[in-house]
Amino acid sequence: MPQPATVFTLGHSPDPDDAFMFYAMAENKIDLRGYRFDHILQDIQTLNERATRGELHISAVSIHALAYVLDKYALLPSGASMGDGYGPLLVTLPKESGENAPAAAGSDHASIRRWLAGRTIAVPGRMTSAFLALRLFLEDTECDFHVVPFDRIFDAVRHGNADAGLLIHEGQLTYAAEGFSAVVDLGVWWKAATGLPLPLGGNVVRKDIDRPVRRELAQILADSIDYGLQHRADAVAHSMPLARGLDVPLADKFIGMYVNDFTRDYGATGRRAVHTFLSAASEAGLIPAPVDLEFVD
Repeated sequence: MPQPATVFTLGHSPDPDDAFMFYAMAENKIDLRGYRFDHILQDIQTLNERATRGELHISAVSIHALAYVLDKYALLPSGASMGDGYGPLLVTLPKESGENAPAAAGSDHASIRRWLAGRTIAVPGRMTSAFLALRLFLEDTECDFHVVPFDRIFDAVRHGNADAGLLIHEGQLTYAAEGFSAVVDLGVWWKAATGLPLPLGGNVVRKDIDRPVRRELAQILADSIDYGLQHRADAVAHSMPLARGLDVPLADKFIGMYVNDFTRDYGATGRRAVHTFLSAASEAGLIPAPVDLEFVD
């Protein structure tokens, strides 16, 4: 058994779905088995970068980033964020000139790619899964990418610094109210192309932690997710300070999109989705050679 007050650094995004997942751990609602956790809230791009340096014991990371950190981290079997028929959105402002609007491309992906050629897209980070999915969607289309914090994507497009913006987090639900139009939903595109959910994020634990401890940490996270799902109203209320303008019903909807059965356990479908996503990226030359995923049993 671990000694009391063994402290682990735990990084996750300042978002309602992550807050929901870690609610029971943050509020000591479950048995933490003598461990303590230092919750570090940072945007996912920053967490991805920190993971490449092995800085945190446990961290949320983009699935894209796994290709660069599997020498240091193993995937925990719970905590996945999957877009099952929905996902990151590419949006733009409606144009007065119809012939220039991406809406003129309709649902024809080839036409959308032609419209995007040579344009600037605001993206929330080059190691995010949203960015990797966008690159796969674009195929060989050449675009300029302007990296900005995820919560500044709308402003980047409004101010003319980008022609389109790639949305993650709550922007996927608020874009219309913000005056934007969707160009393509990458989760819809991926589901149609593969029949699989789009794997966006996961939680990892450092491999230099003893295996028995890693297994205990995996169980604590699973217990935390289960507790949140079983005490949903309390967990949603805990998440609201990070909901960035969402009301309770909309925050609950967003949480439901990314805390679900795949979050409790990847399962065979979730694991296949991760392999398929990273294999496609490797074949396209967007990440290093195919990766050998290691899950904590």
